[in-house]
Amino acid sequence: MTDSHFPSKDAVLAFIRSSTTPVGKREIARAFKLSGSADRETLKDLLRELEADGAVERGRNKRMAPPQALPAVAVLLVTGADADGELSARPLTWTGEGDPPRIFLLPEKRSRGEDKPLAVGDTLLAKLARINDRLYEARVIRRIDGEREGRILGVYRPSADGGRIHPTDRRHKTEFLVLPLNRGEAEPGDLVFADILPAGRAGQPQARVVERLGSTDEPRAFSLIAIHAHGIPTGFPHAALREAELAAVPALMQREDLRDIPLVTIDGADARDFDDAVWAEPDSDPENPDGWHLIVAIADVSYYVRPGSALDRTAYERGNSVYFPDRVVPMLPEALSNGLCSLRPGEDRACLAFHLWIDRNGVLIRHRLVRGLMRSAARLTYEQVQECHDGRPDEVTAPLAEGAIAPLFGAYARLAAARAKRGTLELDLPERRVRIDERGRVAEITRRERHDSHRLIEEFMIAANVAAAEVLERRSMPGLYRIHDRPSMDKMEALRGFLAEIGHPLVKSIDLTPSHFTRILRKVEGTSHAPLVSEVILRAQAQAAYSPDNIGHFGLALHRYAHFTSPIRRYADLIVHRALIRTLGLGVGGLDDETLARLAEIGEHLSGTERRAAVAERDAVDRYTAAFLADRVGERFSGRISGVSRFGLFVRLDESGADGLIPASSLPDDRYDHDEAAHALVGQRTGRTYRLSGPVKVVLVEADPVSGSTLFRLADSG
Repeated sequence: MTDSHFPSKDAVLAFIRSSTTPVGKREIARAFKLSGSADRETLKDLLRELEADGAVERGRNKRMAPPQALPAVAVLLVTGADADGELSARPLTWTGEGDPPRIFLLPEKRSRGEDKPLAVGDTLLAKLARINDRLYEARVIRRIDGEREGRILGVYRPSADGGRIHPTDRRHKTEFLVLPLNRGEAEPGDLVFADILPAGRAGQPQARVVERLGSTDEPRAFSLIAIHAHGIPTGFPHAALREAELAAVPALMQREDLRDIPLVTIDGADARDFDDAVWAEPDSDPENPDGWHLIVAIADVSYYVRPGSALDRTAYERGNSVYFPDRVVPMLPEALSNGLCSLRPGEDRACLAFHLWIDRNGVLIRHRLVRGLMRSAARLTYEQVQECHDGRPDEVTAPLAEGAIAPLFGAYARLAAARAKRGTLELDLPERRVRIDERGRVAEITRRERHDSHRLIEEFMIAANVAAAEVLERRSMPGLYRIHDRPSMDKMEALRGFLAEIGHPLVKSIDLTPSHFTRILRKVEGTSHAPLVSEVILRAQAQAAYSPDNIGHFGLALHRYAHFTSPIRRYADLIVHRALIRTLGLGVGGLDDETLARLAEIGEHLSGTERRAAVAERDAVDRYTAAFLADRVGERFSGRISGVSRFGLFVRLDESGADGLIPASSLPDDRYDHDEAAHALVGQRTGRTYRLSGPVKVVLVEADPVSGSTLFRLADSG
């Protein structure tokens, strides 16, 4: 830097490190009194150098912070209290290396008669201030635990001094003492809710049983454990239920009448709600030869759930619906989620519908959003639609084969070609499906099959989401974008080194695109390296999130993207609907000024609740899977190493997709070092290597349905 007025790299780095929150170019320019296009370009180059050096990381909103810094607003879990009662917390999700930074909660300002004080196990949204790279202070914005704050879920077992509650959440390391007078009706082995009681400075934490849920042998316990462990609200306030029950389908009025168009819903056989319907036809416009006209119609949730209403408040608190093998915890009451906002066949439903026009190459060339009234022609499953497309229609799909289903696949072929051309990240990620029988027990665990019918719906939804984002951007209307940042520099360097080691070098480019990864995946397809490469590339990716600041969607190779297609189950989509209604003047239920002012905070909150739901769903599946395997202790299984850490190997079974741990201490005849770059444990004496994605034969040692943990040992380790 030759300009004497411009700060040095060290000065800018010191400013970023001294800030209690991530900072953007604007704050840096203001701090150093920089102005003009030349200064902006110089600053941009300097920040790029700092990022390349690994000294700072660029966050989702293009704001700079020290590596692995936490965002300014985050969802936290209260994890403990010291002898003086000062609470500490950790991020609800943490993807960085090692343990997350420590977070101390500042005292809450509460009036007499307000909510109970925070306690271990509570989940909250908080504003963070960084003290140093490993220490933060947090000020509570609001709780998101729902109605069970200060409670634990655990298994009651008797003891000499009364009893103990063993928390079901593996993050709780402390047992709670239950004195005889606090036992209630709990029996040995019961799953119970208990209130955490104050403890003396040297006393063991105590709890009082307040609700007995039954034996841990009951299958319904597994989802309840996950629901509580992650603070997912379950009950709806009376006012919200009342609003939902009083709702009714609107009259046509100014809405577009779509009832004669054979829109169909296509979902899984086990789907609980149907909030999107599709239709397609060849475009009759001679200026768009071989093009297609599509309609994607979505339930008009915004008509029923107005800003500031009781329904709105409870939907925001939940953030999204949560799906378990035996139940769903909906974002909206059943009168809406399974009633007025579910696009049932033959029933009038309010909707927001995008008319989409694509050209012969699958490129979206124009679109028009309407508020309409529709009537679904059929509720179809993916399997039905695929069978029909493959020439095996049933009594439901046969009348729809030519007029409704065939055109959908015609349009899909164009959209799929466009997807391939722009080069999206194509990872094959198998998903477990837990089937529950009539008694509520696990009948089987299989991998969900993916057909072109699944991909068809995905591509139609992506096209509608792109159209929604284009409207917001074109009209300068604030909203929530679905953003996915490019991988961080340090993760890319680690990935590049690993791929080079196995003979598949990744191009060195600052303009890395998803297609670079996809080309590597295609090269290794069908080889022994394929599962390993897919796993490592996945782990290098950033997490998707919601933000009012659009940075594009890296994985989908899209410059703009907003979730529009599932407002029954995602509050972010409801925000997008309201923004579109406001900017296009489509009537009631538009975005209000108060929400506009809080979009960044709302994005952080919804990103947190989405991750909370994903972890809870995975935990429940883990518990059901452990229950499925509990009677098979001692059996041998084939699997692959799905994770490597200094304390052991994580293994995923081929048969069921169950995940479990082989402790490092049980590995044979050696002490093992963790080679982080190679994703491997390597024997110090023998050089024996256990690498990520390597095939293994294991013996099941333990399967605990309550905690969802599964332990293995190598089949040949004695």
